Amino acid sequence: MSEMNIRFKKQQYQLDAVASVVECFRGQTKVEGIKYRVDPGKQESSQRGQQEISYEDEVHGLKNSDFTISQEQIFKNIQNIQREQNIPVSEKLQSNSVANINLDVEMETGTGKTYVYTRTCFELNRQYGWNKFIIVVPSVAIREGVYQSIELTREHFKEEYAKQVKSFIYNSKDLTNLESFSTDAGINVMIINVQAFNATGKDARKA
Repeated sequence: MSEMNIRFKKQQYQLDAVASVVECFRGQTKVEGIKYRVDPGKQESSQRGQQEISYEDEVHGLKNSDFTISQEQIFKNIQNIQREQNIPVSEKLQSNSVANINLDVEMETGTGKTYVYTRTCFELNRQYGWNKFIIVVPSVAIREGVYQSIELTREHFKEEYAKQVKSFIYNSKDLTNLESFSTDAGINVMIINVQAFNATGKDARKA
């Protein structure tokens, strides 16, 4: 049996939604390959009755660059988009203890939200060099559905961007994928349900 080949038709409202998110960061400098030192952990060994701690070879990960534009500029960009879309203009930039900037993109059920934010990942990578993305979903069932949707569009986006996204479902008991997420230079997407994201104790998320 031959493999089923699904063709995706681009919808203009989806492309407009992606463009609106990307425009929020107009002026951001494209920067790639920002390195940071990954905690390699430690190994304990016994030598002449003495316990020594030896560290493995230093490992470097790759992260998204910080904003090169001010929050004030981002806020102006957001307000401009709101005016263009004829929606209420925000009076202040929304933030919380987790993120300095919160954007709310609303779409009705069945309009292709997963397609939109997957394509947004590709566009943010092309425009600004960002390549690490975390998708937090409300339940395990939705988590599985998002993963399958991203896998289903893999070839479609490869044709569009000549790149493929590497996606995986976070599992606190298997950190192999997390290490690859940290060190790989391609577009990486981690999918995690909110319960695991907020976990504490022995099930706490590791990053």
